[in-house]
Amino acid sequence: MYQEAADIDHIIIDENHLKDRVTELGAEITRDYQGESILLVGILKGAVIFMADLARAIRCPISIDFMAVSSYGNQTESQGVVRFIKDLDEPIENKHVLLVEDIIDSGLTLNYVVEHLKLKNPASLKICALLDKSKSRTKAVKVDYIGFDVPNEFVVGYGLDYAQRYRTLPYIGILKPQVYMA
Repeated sequence: MYQEAADIDHIIIDENHLKDRVTELGAEITRDYQGESILLVGILKGAVIFMADLARAIRCPISIDFMAVSSYGNQTESQGVVRFIKDLDEPIENKHVLLVEDIIDSGLTLNYVVEHLKLKNPASLKICALLDKSKSRTKAVKVDYIGFDVPNEFVVGYGLDYAQRYRTLPYIGILKPQVYMA
């Protein structure tokens, strides 16, 4: 039992549903990129667990790179200011890039990252997000692959955190408000 599980109000996506959906996403991506190599670009730190499982589910040649951006800090909502902490290690010009994100909330951060990547002239740029809070979107962003639509509540687990905790929970859960309102 995870000690942090006591802070979870309830589970909204269990471990088996996560595994099944990641396998399905891998099959969709494999079909769409058949015959191509893909560069998976993960947004640190939240997408790491999802991206590792997704990479194993894709049946195309892949390479991996990471970016780190910050717009939340230790808050529960984006502060509206996007800061690059780490950019890509390699050029992406003429490569098929699949941006892998843990969750899309307002869309502001993702839009900023997408515009940044477009300037680097990839052959194609698509987005895969594990979770989508579509009802809280303030900036239109085209997402090509979505794992699950989730309510506009604070979710943690499977890579998603609050103040660097809860990432290793094997499911997606709603964090009890008293944890982050204390």
